[in-house]
Amino acid sequence: MSTTKKIGIMGGTFDPIHIGHLLIAEQACQQFSLDKVLFMPAGNPPHKKNREGRASNEQRTEMTRMAIQDNPHFELSLMEMNEAGYSYTYITLEKLKKNNPDTEYYFIIGADSLYDFKGWAMPERICACATILVATRNHTDEKLLDYELKMNSSWFKGRFEKLIIDNIDISSQQLRKWIREGKSVRYYTPDSVIAYISEHQIYTT
Repeated sequence: MSTTKKIGIMGGTFDPIHIGHLLIAEQACQQFSLDKVLFMPAGNPPHKKNREGRASNEQRTEMTRMAIQDNPHFELSLMEMNEAGYSYTYITLEKLKKNNPDTEYYFIIGADSLYDFKGWAMPERICACATILVATRNHTDEKLLDYELKMNSSWFKGRFEKLIIDNIDISSQQLRKWIREGKSVRYYTPDSVIAYISEHQIYTT
């Protein structure tokens, strides 16, 4: 019996985390039989720590923790929450692989990020550490996506897989706008996160 663990990685600013993030992570667990998904909030650069109308590092971390706490397959990771405010994906993945050589990692990105993947820092080193799961969206051009999957696999000697999900077309930017306008975001993000945003008056500036 294999003892190899299969772990997904979901990075992002999560400002705020929403149902789309959770659905993608849950589908990744189901489709690829992952043991768990690590949610990794990215840090804010020092010169952007007091961003008007945005959540702080601590608030984004807490909202993420609250959103995933009732799912045993989800776990919070603060690996990319550092003083520099940004992390290179290849460095994060290489650290994980070094510390956990028997673990298979699956790095989750959106289709939009796939089209920019060749511009990332050291894409071939990312591919050496993880399978790339590309979350499709309802409006994804399948032919273009298939072409990009094939080309990126060839360029970077990587394994790219479609993560098929009919996810709702929502973004953190849209939620911030609705909150500023006093509109309801119920069901777009967990109730605990909505209560936290309200209590701390996040995004109302």
